[in-house]
Amino acid sequence: MSNSVNLDDIIISKRALHLSENSSLDEMADALQVQQRGVWPLYDDNAKGLEQVQVKTFHYAQCNVKVQFNPARIKSSAAKVDNKSIKERKCFLCTDALPPKQKGIPFNDEYLVLVNPYPIFPRHLTIPRLEHAPQFIEPYFRDMLELSRALKSYTVFYNGPKCGASAPDHMHFQAGNKGFLPVETEYSKLKATTDRKLFSNEHLEIFAVSNYLRKFIAIESDEMTLLQTAFEWLYELLEQRGQEPEPMLNILSGYENGKWRVLVFPRDKHRPDQYFAEGDENILLSPASVDFGGVCITPQEKDFKMIKAADLIDIFAQVSVTDSYFDELCAAYAKRVVE
Repeated sequence: MSNSVNLDDIIISKRALHLSENSSLDEMADALQVQQRGVWPLYDDNAKGLEQVQVKTFHYAQCNVKVQFNPARIKSSAAKVDNKSIKERKCFLCTDALPPKQKGIPFNDEYLVLVNPYPIFPRHLTIPRLEHAPQFIEPYFRDMLELSRALKSYTVFYNGPKCGASAPDHMHFQAGNKGFLPVETEYSKLKATTDRKLFSNEHLEIFAVSNYLRKFIAIESDEMTLLQTAFEWLYELLEQRGQEPEPMLNILSGYENGKWRVLVFPRDKHRPDQYFAEGDENILLSPASVDFGGVCITPQEKDFKMIKAADLIDIFAQVSVTDSYFDELCAAYAKRVVE
């Protein structure tokens, strides 16, 4: 964080948000978005644009996938995240780079809850750490769980540095209102019908889903420390692949009725071949947590109009792990949990 910036000038009070002192982070986040629309034209324009966004839905045997035409997301989808490009640009999540109109809410004296000025969700937040530290989930997974509990009406998500994060040099989470992603409404059926129940007791449940276009492992628990340990075991297994700077993954986390639910999507690839193709074969779609949750973002109108159900099957097959690796991972994880 730059010494030239006074954090007090960025933080907005509950009083300024017209809230009582006992208001929750949930309530503050909602009020912040209303306040920011009133004072920040860029955010207001993009929020208005989101209200008019075009969406179409593809129906598969296992799930539904929505495709959103959102031109404001071109900055994120086309972001250059190679080391050279990162070093040559200023970090837009550091406090000294925030627009003058942008205000935030502190969380645990380590994070700043901000509106996302290029929203995908009707309520979309970006939550960077105050310090400039690399995007790396292992030291901060517990923070994700604490955020999920504090933002009960939101799903908190993490994009790995090579899995959709447009700022891989600055640790941050994002959050969007619950119920927006198809995986959330389809989750109960997936859990009930899966044949991959890896572990279950009174305080911890783990199961895997492979027949869903994209593969994931779900971890549920009412005990934060137990869930954190279960995630660390999975992370250690993923580390064996030798991917750098960390295992490729996307994570969705939510808290409801006294219990956390964490979905981990292991990855094989950052961007599909279509992203780099030329001519009619090109599709500017860079899958991240939201896409794995069932809402694919296309910032170009041509892609929105031309994309087909078969394209999504192929794209997810490329960026997801293989069937054989997922089988091995599930077997190793089930063994590790019961040891």
